[in-house]
Amino acid sequence: MRARCTLSKQGRSIQLHPKHAVLDAARKRQRDPAWRARYRATRPKVERKIAHLMRRKHGGRRARMRGRLRVGHDFALLVAAVNLARLATLAVHLRPAQTG
Repeated sequence: MRARCTLSKQGRSIQLHPKHAVLDAARKRQRDPAWRARYRATRPKVERKIAHLMRRKHGGRRARMRGRLRVGHDFALLVAAVNLARLATLAVHLRPAQTG
């Protein structure tokens, strides 16, 4: 097989990822039709929310700050704003706190 793989005299060596067994098991699990059905039921919701954050209106594609910490805080604020807007759309109202 060496002649088909390489012209090198030493041959060729292949290194596997340290977690190759875990990745292989996950790929096998993902071939199961039940797993695919569960994934298809959940994934569109998550993908849609990520897409909403990336819209131009929200500015999720570009950082408005410099530095990882500030960008992280800015994105957390963006997510909070989107979540509050979503709650308002769903007409979820806060109940007054019950006192003693």
